[in-house]
Amino acid sequence: MYILPLALTIYAFIDCLNTPEDEVKHLPKVAWVIIILLFWIVGPIVWIFAGKARRITAGGGRGGRGGRGGWVAPDDNPEFLKSLSDERSAEKPADRSPEKPADTSPEKSSEKSFEKSSEKKDQDDALFEDWEADLRRREDEPKRREGREEGDGEKDA
Repeated sequence: MYILPLALTIYAFIDCLNTPEDEVKHLPKVAWVIIILLFWIVGPIVWIFAGKARRITAGGGRGGRGGRGGWVAPDDNPEFLKSLSDERSAEKPADRSPEKPADTSPEKSSEKSFEKSSEKKDQDDALFEDWEADLRRREDEPKRREGREEGDGEKDA
């Protein structure tokens, strides 16, 4: 019985406090807060329908594609897609030297990809070995500390 009006009052109160002053209609913001808190059944309803300038979006109220300034997924954003194609075109000339034309034979391309993949594999292996060495060091460090503490305890006795 009291839960729905209380929830509505809390919602309207928080909504009123978070609304910028220029979007509040008819009365100052402080007056709306007082109305919402004093008339806790009617005040929130009046606030929701008359107190705030509501924006109607073209996408059926959900901020769909027709709305201006809304968030757009990267795969739907033409500017983002254009920046990706620009980055790809900028990377391609950098890969080739300007003196030699690109060799498109399958043997050469597979050799290059094999060289790149073997270089990458070597880098990955080196990184993996570094991680393993660091892990061993971290595992051995507490053991060394325990050994020193036991040695210190025997000296005291």
